[in-house]
Amino acid sequence: MEAIYTVRHACISDTTELLVLMRELARFEGYIEQFCVTENDLLERGLCDGSSQQFIAFVAEAGNGEMLGYALVYMVPFTFDLQPNLILKELYVRETRRGIGIGHALMAAVLASAKKLGCARLKWDVLQNNTSAQAFYRSIGGLPDSDWESWIRVLA
Repeated sequence: MEAIYTVRHACISDTTELLVLMRELARFEGYIEQFCVTENDLLERGLCDGSSQQFIAFVAEAGNGEMLGYALVYMVPFTFDLQPNLILKELYVRETRRGIGIGHALMAAVLASAKKLGCARLKWDVLQNNTSAQAFYRSIGGLPDSDWESWIRVLA
């Protein structure tokens, strides 16, 4: 039988384990060599309270305290229709814990947060070859944005 889990806002005591999961995602997505987030970064930029908070994180935690996955979002406060967008920057579930609803539970928390914040849209990027993630996002009503394509300019 699978462990029971809960989804909640990340807090300061989650910093170390959240960073472990972020590194797992960086490895999976192929940018671990460039990954430079530290515990202090998480504390100063998101796991703090107040005006310096740049992101919101949700964690899925097993009954035994094991962190199973996380979602990280940030808000774009001003858009063309004067309603904010919530951007899902990262959604990750440990490989050994996939398929038991954790991703859906994390997305439910993200969507509830978006509604609470008055956001008009939730937006995110998906790696082109990550067909599992694409299928997951379709299962929750997500669609590729055919009006836009992602572009980047690296600033060195």
